[in-house]
Order: sequence, then C-alpha cells, then structure tokens
Amino acid sequence: MQADYVIIGSGSAGAALAYRLSESGKHSVLVLEHGGTDIGPLIQMPAALSYPMNMKVYDWGFRTEPEPHLGGRRLATPRGKVIGGSSSINGMVYVRGNAKDFDYWDESGAAGWGYADVLPYFKRMEHWHDGGHGGDPAWRGTDGPLHVTRGPRKNPLFHAFVEAGRQAGYPLTDDYNGEHQEGFGPMEQTVWKGRRWSVANAYLKPALKRPNCDLRRCLARRIVIEDGRAVGVEILRGDRIETVRANREVIVAASSINSPKILMHSGIGPGEHLRGFGIDVVADRPGVGQNLQDHLELYIQQASTQPITLYKYWNLWGKAAIGAQWLFTKTGLGASNQFESAAFLRSGPEADYPDIQYHFLPIAVRYDGQAASEGHGFQAHVGPMRSKSRGRITLQDADPDAPPKIEFNYMSHPEDWVDFRHCIRLTREIFAQKAFDPYRGDEIQPGADYQTDAELDAFIAEHAESAYHPCGTCRMGAASDPMAVVDPECRVIGVDGLRVADSSIFPRVTNGNLNAPSIMTGEKASDHILGGGMLPRSDL
Repeated sequence: MQADYVIIGSGSAGAALAYRLSESGKHSVLVLEHGGTDIGPLIQMPAALSYPMNMKVYDWGFRTEPEPHLGGRRLATPRGKVIGGSSSINGMVYVRGNAKDFDYWDESGAAGWGYADVLPYFKRMEHWHDGGHGGDPAWRGTDGPLHVTRGPRKNPLFHAFVEAGRQAGYPLTDDYNGEHQEGFGPMEQTVWKGRRWSVANAYLKPALKRPNCDLRRCLARRIVIEDGRAVGVEILRGDRIETVRANREVIVAASSINSPKILMHSGIGPGEHLRGFGIDVVADRPGVGQNLQDHLELYIQQASTQPITLYKYWNLWGKAAIGAQWLFTKTGLGASNQFESAAFLRSGPEADYPDIQYHFLPIAVRYDGQAASEGHGFQAHVGPMRSKSRGRITLQDADPDAPPKIEFNYMSHPEDWVDFRHCIRLTREIFAQKAFDPYRGDEIQPGADYQTDAELDAFIAEHAESAYHPCGTCRMGAASDPMAVVDPECRVIGVDGLRVADSSIFPRVTNGNLNAPSIMTGEKASDHILGGGMLPRSDL
C-alpha cells in the first residue's frame, strides 16, 4: 500500500501519467480508481456510446444544481467511474484544440504551455491513421499509444454537410488537428480496429503489465498532508478506511469535478468555505473549485426525405444486427461513433480564430439515446466554444463520500444568448444550401415556428445541453496569482509533493472536445514530475 507515485484516477490524464511514470522501470506507481472493469460491448463498441454515459455502474451520476438561466433545469454531468475514466464513456471525438487556445494559456500565466510547447506532446501520444483521406503528416504523431482514426464516411449526408459548408462560403480543412483547424471536413475518433480506443486500452493496460505499476479499487477520500507535504491518500476500501503512502508525490487526476472536491476535503481551498464544514485549512487557495467552464450545445434537427439515415436501424432487429456484426467482426456501423464530419468556424470577422464547433450526425437523436419520433432525419450539434459564463464546484457536506455541489451558471453572460442565436441561424443557412436539396425535409428542431430572438431564446433555455466538457476548477497559473491552484509544473501552490494534472487545470476551455488535451496534460505533466527535461518546442 505504498509507491513512489500515487495517482488518483485512471482517466485520460491519470492513465497517461501511469504509463509514462512507470516506463523506465525505476519508479513504482499505484493508481487509485473507484470504478470497475471496462470489459463488455457497451463500452468497447463505439456506436453504443449513449449507453455507458447513462449507466450508474460506469458514471458518477452527478447533476448540476438547478440552472437559473435554463429554467431551473438540473443537467446531467457524466464523469467516468470506470477503468479509463471518462475516456471509457465519452463520444470518442478527437480534437486537440486550436493553437491559439494554448497560446492563451501561456500568456495568462501557464508559462510553457503554448502551442509550440504542447504540440510535441500531442505528437508523442498519437498513432495517427489518415485512412487515405489526406491530412497534415508533419503535424501528426505516428507511433504513440493512442490510435486516432477517421470514420468511413459512407453515408452521403456526411459529404452533403461538408459541401453545404463550402457552398455557404466557408473553407474546407482536411485535418482540423493539423495546420488549419478552421473549416468543414472529416472528424477524427479514438477508435482502433473497430473498438473504443480509450486510455484504458492505450495506456493503462500496457502500464499494468509492468511489475512496477499497480491499481487499487477504492474511493480516494482525501490527501494526507504532514508538515505541509503530501505523504499519502486516505482511501475507503470496502468498509475500511486505510492510508496509501506516497514516497515521492501524490498526483490528483480525478476530473474537474472530483479533483477540487478532493483538494477541499484535504484542507486546500477557500478557507472560509472549508472552515464552515469543520475542515482544517492547510492551504487557503480561493481558486479551488472556481472558474468552472463547459461547452453547451444544441441539436438542430432536420427531417430527411430519403430513408438513408441511421433511423432505419433504430429498432430491436436493426440494433441486434449491428451488434452481432460488431461482436463477431468488429466492423460495420457499430465500429464508428458516427461523428464523421465536423466544422470549426468563426462567428464573424472579429473572431481571430474559430469559436463555433459542429458535430454532424446522420440521424436525429439525443445523447440519452432517444430518437426523434419524426423518423428519418439528420442533425448538427452546434455551440459557441468560448462562453464567458463561469461556475463553481463547492462542498455540500463534510463527508468525503458525498457528491460536490455543481453550479455551471450556464448562459449567465448576455453574449451567450447572442452567440447561440447566431449558431441556430447559421445552421439553418448551411442546411438550406443546394447540397442538402436531395435530402431536406421539414425542420424538426427548433422548428419553423421559432424565428424571433425571443422565440429562439425560449428554445435555447429549454433545450441547450452540456457537451460534457467541464474544466478549469484547479486553474494553472503563475505561483504569485492568488486565484491559481497549480503552477505551470502542475504543483499545488502551498503544498509540497502534490500535483494536479487533468482538465481541471485548464485556464480556459479549449476549442473542441477535451479528451485529447486531457491526455496531453498527463503526458506533459509526467515530464515535469520526472524532471528529466521537456520535449523540445516545435518550430512548426
């Protein structure tokens, strides 16, 4: 029950850390994970993605407080409680983020996290397969643990979406993870040989084969701190409370929801808040739990006049046939997440880089697996990427087993409403292009009745959903910044021997899905921890 490095969480960053910290064989590594096995078709089959994220066995089951600007709705906040963390229940979409996102981090106090610094880590982690679709090989990695592929794009609607974007006057990009993010083009996925290529498959299982890396199933309650230094983790195993000792460091990689919660239960956080729960304050860091950000999105749905959408499989026999083909051959519709075309656009000439993202899907369906009753349709998931709204994670109980209080404060900034209305009207403009003429039926959602600003605002308040990209709650910044939680080497400010490395340290949410930058964070943090020098900056 001791190791040189103790990592809390086996998710996107935690698994990458386990792999790299144990790689030389010189250090012992122990990963603490509350969830269980990821074996089984519901996690491993890419097309089944709506199931695990709605299952108690794989998901922490968090919900927000009633969101005041969304009609008091309580939104689901899934986080993976399973080997591989959220990479085992996510949509498998692979987006690095925009170069300017990381340059913003660097300029806002996370020195050494500019794009030139992080690009070598993205390349180190990737095993990129272009599938003959073009792309930017010089910008991509080809021998990392994480396989990145592209869907087959056999459905003509995937091409109609990209062509409609071109007809609407937007650029095309054959690799949004390469030199040019902006434009319409193919979407990338963490799928390999028909299976979800989570960090459990890419990093954790290979690491656990080494004699110096192990995993314990337990609940991490708090970090044990003696004389200002983290020396271990208090865990709950079965009904017994035990302590795991860390000879060198404790690394928290428990998600942007659980990482700040664990810090607060350990006495690291806003002093007054912690004292209110009878927690002794070790380090008064007011930024712990603050700066919570996410992406919201809408599903703009259009009926299809041709029966070519995935709706024809949306029945017991269709699902059984897809499942059987996948089970025996790892091929067919089950082998893709079905997000195979995408776009990253600027909302206007004043935006210096893309601030709108599209996922296109050849069916009208929700994340919880509910299909549109109208039958055949297609949809675009769309939302602004850089909302100015900020929320927070706080404690609601002194008991470390209790869930935290989650307040995203979605749509609290007036610009969010302007941005979302623009997203709806822009999507309508794209769906109205000639490329969709052979397929376009009536608009399912919002529907033709929603036209004025007030009508669109009502629709947004009722239907906006999280894209499940929470981050920012243990913000990285200069050690002198009172609201920063970790310094640019991921060290918790005010406590020795303790780091945080996951999406909670992002100063600002990146332009796209968060799995890729979360893995990159684990990769880069491992080099900071090992202290053998960083990868040379890229001059691309």
